[in-house]
Amino acid sequence: MGRITDRDVEAVRACVASIPPGRVMTYGDIAAVVGLASPRIAAAIMRADSADLPWHRVILASGRPAPHIATRQLAALRAEGVLADDGRIPLRRVRWLPEPP
Repeated sequence: MGRITDRDVEAVRACVASIPPGRVMTYGDIAAVVGLASPRIAAAIMRADSADLPWHRVILASGRPAPHIATRQLAALRAEGVLADDGRIPLRRVRWLPEPP
């Protein structure tokens, strides 16, 4: 995974902060938008520095939440009107990608 720079952290944080209520992005979406080499880098940054962000709006590419936070994440998304179907978020309906600069 390479070294994570301050720029990477700031870019991921800004991207996550911009996700509107009721919408989600995947770790891969975030990596693509901010120019990271891998979704794993976005996930590592989120694990270390996301308590003050809408972390619940970031999900796996499968549409499922990470297993260790699934209950809390699905509840937070449900509170925003995002309903899971058998534990999976309907990406076609609620995926959000910011406009390119």
